[in-house]
Parts: sequence; C-alpha cells; structure tokens
Amino acid sequence: MTEHKRRYDISRHHAWAGTAFLSVLLALRYIIPGFPSYLFIPLCTLLILYIVVSLLYTFKYRHGLSAEPVSRPDPEEFSKAEHEAKVAKERVKAEKKRAKAEAKARKKVL
Repeated sequence: MTEHKRRYDISRHHAWAGTAFLSVLLALRYIIPGFPSYLFIPLCTLLILYIVVSLLYTFKYRHGLSAEPVSRPDPEEFSKAEHEAKVAKERVKAEKKRAKAEAKARKKVL
C-alpha cells in the first residue's frame, strides 16, 4: 500500500467518524429537549471543522487511489520458499545429529 493511499484511507476514516459523531450530537439534541445551546453550538462547529479538514485531506491524497498496487508474493512461491527453509533446517539438524554421533563413537574408541 502506498503512503498516499494509506493517508487517504485514514483521512476518509476520520471524515466518516466525524459525520457519525455529528449525527449522534444532532440526535441527542432532538431526543433531549433541554440540551443546552451553549454546549451544542461549539461542539457542532468543532465537528463540522473536523469533517471539513478530513475531507480536504482526502482531496489532497486522492491521487493515492490511482497509484499502482504493490505486488505481493505469490502464495505458491511463498509456500515453496517455506518448504525449502524447512528442508534446509532439517538438513542442518541431521548434520548436527550425525556429527554428535561421530563424536560419541570416537569417544568410545578412545
């Protein structure tokens, strides 16, 4: 994932989160008739500014959407490499075991 794509996704997430919070705030104002205006107006203004800034960042990083995707390794190639690593590990283990057996045999002879 490119850096611009990642930043675009984060900005888009914040824009959606801001709209969700604004919706909850408006629902609270509707449900609770005595919701104080001195609290509602600053919170609403703050959330609107937050949403606008997030939308500006999504606009700034929108070219990250058209960027070429990062190529990922083929799962078959990955499993082949994983298999080769296991085989190599088993070879090393067998070599150590053989060396230990030879050392033990030499020790018996002496």
